[in-house]
Amino acid sequence: MIENNNYENKLTDLWKRCGVCDGDMLLVHSNIKRTLLTARRKGVFLTPKNILQSFIKAIGDGGTLLFPLFNFDYTTKKKFDLRNTPSHMGALTEEARKHKGSIRTGHPIYSFAVLGKNRNLFEKVDNESGYGKDSPFGILHKEGGTIACLDLEDQDCMTFYHYVEESLQVDYRYFKTFYGEYTDLKGNKRAKDYKIYVRDLERGVLTNVNPTGELMWKQGLYKGDRPKIASGLRTIKAKDMYNFVEKIILSGNAENNLYIFEKKQ
Repeated sequence: MIENNNYENKLTDLWKRCGVCDGDMLLVHSNIKRTLLTARRKGVFLTPKNILQSFIKAIGDGGTLLFPLFNFDYTTKKKFDLRNTPSHMGALTEEARKHKGSIRTGHPIYSFAVLGKNRNLFEKVDNESGYGKDSPFGILHKEGGTIACLDLEDQDCMTFYHYVEESLQVDYRYFKTFYGEYTDLKGNKRAKDYKIYVRDLERGVLTNVNPTGELMWKQGLYKGDRPKIASGLRTIKAKDMYNFVEKIILSGNAENNLYIFEKKQ
């Protein structure tokens, strides 16, 4: 039987083969189910904590990790607690949220757990708009970070597309404000409003980004493995993705590459 620590090291090597580098600022989107099942078939009872440690090892002491803690309750239940509201993005993200070395950014819908060398860049981030230039997406872009996706299609994880769309103020999305009760790190409660650059439902806009994902594979911008194949992890530089998506939008080719219109019955 392989010990968990040894398996962690094997995962670390896999992530590095897929483009994760020492010192990276790395945003990780994840579905860890297949990773856990693969380990179990080999007699290893891996945990989300082991997977988190494998990414920590992959970026080294000079790296920084970001995990999405997205939670959409603020749009319905109207409450958010920066200290306790759980992530809706899976077990690995919850492990990151609870990690003793992590901090959480302030947006009640699109918050992130951040740990590592440069977590201080995110420590007081309380961006009003989920995909704004002052959001963690904007910091990742400015700092030359990398985005990693584990066993997820672009359609199911790559929120960075919407950061580019908001930056360019595309006409098929608009700002929508959400109000709710917000509890800060000190336990103080107050009413706060936040924004998201949402798709235009009245026009029947549907997110459809997988075609652009395929184009990025063809251009060699993605490194690593496709979802559900081998390690299942792929990486891309945030600046490369921004530039590629920007060209699609500015050339008038967003429709059918980033969105489609819902077919009327």
